[in-house]
Amino acid sequence: MANIKSQIKRNKTNEKARLRNKAVRSELKTRVKAAETAAATGSEDLAAATKAAISKIDRAATKRVIHPNAAARKKSRLIKRLAVLEAQEPVAAKK
Repeated sequence: MANIKSQIKRNKTNEKARLRNKAVRSELKTRVKAAETAAATGSEDLAAATKAAISKIDRAATKRVIHPNAAARKKSRLIKRLAVLEAQEPVAAKK
């Protein structure tokens, strides 16, 4: 445990930031997963789920919870996965 007052305060501040960042990351993962599920099931709320996921990714990058390049990469991969899942869905529905 730190003995210096400034370090004790810094530890408290770091813990608050860690918990805040953890919540943002968790919400980010939840929204991305919801978008992928909507695409896989062919749900009509796919557009809303995708918009929410991209919004959360951008918000996390703005808050510097994730690096802006990581946000761009996540958005790119999400869009690619959704396109693949959407392309597979009509084929499965025809069978």
